[in-house]
Amino acid sequence: MKSLLLCGLLCVVTNTADGADASSAVKVPCPAAAASGEPNLLRGSDGRLYLSWIERGPGRMATLKFSSWNTDGWSMPRPIATGDNWFVNWADFPSLCALPDGTLVAHWLQKSSAGTYSYDVKLSLSHNQGQSWSRAVSPHRDGTPTEHGFVSIVPVDKTTFGVFWLDGRKMVVKGGEMALRYCTLTRDGRLGTERVVDPRVCECCQTGAVVLESGNPFVVFRDRLPGEVRDISSSLLEGGRVRRSQRVHSDNWVIEGCPVNGPSVDTHRGSVAVAWFTDVKNHPEVRVRFSDDSAKTFGKTIRVDDGASAGRVDIVLVDADTAAVSWLKVDDKSAEIRWRMVHRDGTRTPSRRLTRTLASRSSGFPRMERLGNELFFAWTEASKPPRVRTARWKR
Repeated sequence: MKSLLLCGLLCVVTNTADGADASSAVKVPCPAAAASGEPNLLRGSDGRLYLSWIERGPGRMATLKFSSWNTDGWSMPRPIATGDNWFVNWADFPSLCALPDGTLVAHWLQKSSAGTYSYDVKLSLSHNQGQSWSRAVSPHRDGTPTEHGFVSIVPVDKTTFGVFWLDGRKMVVKGGEMALRYCTLTRDGRLGTERVVDPRVCECCQTGAVVLESGNPFVVFRDRLPGEVRDISSSLLEGGRVRRSQRVHSDNWVIEGCPVNGPSVDTHRGSVAVAWFTDVKNHPEVRVRFSDDSAKTFGKTIRVDDGASAGRVDIVLVDADTAAVSWLKVDDKSAEIRWRMVHRDGTRTPSRRLTRTLASRSSGFPRMERLGNELFFAWTEASKPPRVRTARWKR
């Protein structure tokens, strides 16, 4: 019954995003100005929903801004940081995270040298709802002019954030490999010990992380296994110790370079669901697996898309057994952001179009998040200039 209700409501947000039948939709004006992009959504452990994005200014100037959802609309946007030496990238976008007391942390990427792919992760804290932000720090302390990015941040307890990132410090030497690293950041700005989660991962795919019922951080990422197999793996930190990475599913996708297509994960009580893109033997698919025991084991692999998928996935658990999954569909005639409900037993609602878009990098990675009984969407409208748009699916 719940899935049927969700399916019916899905039509409402589809009409909103495409501008059709506006009288039946709840419009969500977006606070982002023109020349904006790289949106992200967060349901904080403080119970609030946050939207972040980057706005471009004159020259190379960029400003990271955020807004929070207030009953029926987004709050006035507030700036987090600004700079003319940032690394602004369609696939490696900033994020926010919140502790239960409302402490916020934001991350963005800042150039560390003139090299194209030499940049650092910057973290800044706010203790007053984003009115002011602390001096930025980096979770990595290697000081190398190499790539650091694709960050996932989770609240590991009431006073501490856990930060995952891809770390290229060993790539300063030819043949060096990208690693996945982790450290903690307390609400008063203290950094914990850096830990290697996996020493050899895919170089430029997004990571995804959640905190399980046990309080342990769980991260998913695209691994780089022997023979250039680039499947999705996961790892768990228990008591600060890194548990050995294991594949979510053995797709055995062999690809010589990074596909720039990371996984997404969500949790609801003891349930965990992971969505990802694969293209084994030129058969692109979006897939999902559910776990009902806090990621100790996973059920059957379920195909989500209807064909012509280009990935760029996101997943949100609407209850313990049902996930909303979004992806990009690209064919000879058009590109669309599509989504559907998927149940752990493999049943699926019909897929729906959220909006038309472009297959180019300018359309970025669409984001989803849940707040109560509503789903929220954010994406970059690939217009000239580009602009962040939002929609919600309301009961």
